[in-house]
Amino acid sequence: MADILYTYKDQVYANITNKCDCNCTFCIRFLKDSVGDAQTLWHQKDPTLEEIKEAMDSFNFTGYNELVFCGYGEPTCALDMLLESAKYAKEKYNVNIRLNTNGLGNLYHKRNIVPELAVVIDSVSISLNAPTAEKYDAVTRPQFENAFPAMLDFASRAQNAFSHTQLSIVDVLPADEIAECQQIADERGIYLKIRKYS
Repeated sequence: MADILYTYKDQVYANITNKCDCNCTFCIRFLKDSVGDAQTLWHQKDPTLEEIKEAMDSFNFTGYNELVFCGYGEPTCALDMLLESAKYAKEKYNVNIRLNTNGLGNLYHKRNIVPELAVVIDSVSISLNAPTAEKYDAVTRPQFENAFPAMLDFASRAQNAFSHTQLSIVDVLPADEIAECQQIADERGIYLKIRKYS
């Protein structure tokens, strides 16, 4: 069975699904089967809530104050599992919950899921990836039309719902595109994190 919880760079992550509504050109899962101390992050079948709880109960959270939902799939594609397991971790282990997401959950579920997320999640990191819809579609290859404006709408809603919201890009973008992404974030009052590509 694939690892449900794994650690990487002093943080603990929850890998609850392999489903994803994007097919990003740079996705690490096309390059290797695992990250950090995980043996593999490929689920033969997505874990049940009980299996996720068991993985949490088997993990020593001492020294960790945050659990990040981020694996080889998009966590909001397994929304019920995300909400229930985040609630469980928060109540039992008193950790903050962060969601790393592509920001397309509202498109995927055809409704605004931000209020549901905000009940159990403290902070959100949303993959911006590119400064324009055309460039976004080229690198992210989403299943939906109008994904870029939908992602930005999700980010604006998130900004009003969570204690911390950030947009993220990787440092391999050209300087002019990084500047355009910064402008997008600034216009919305959202922090932009520039991640080192690894």
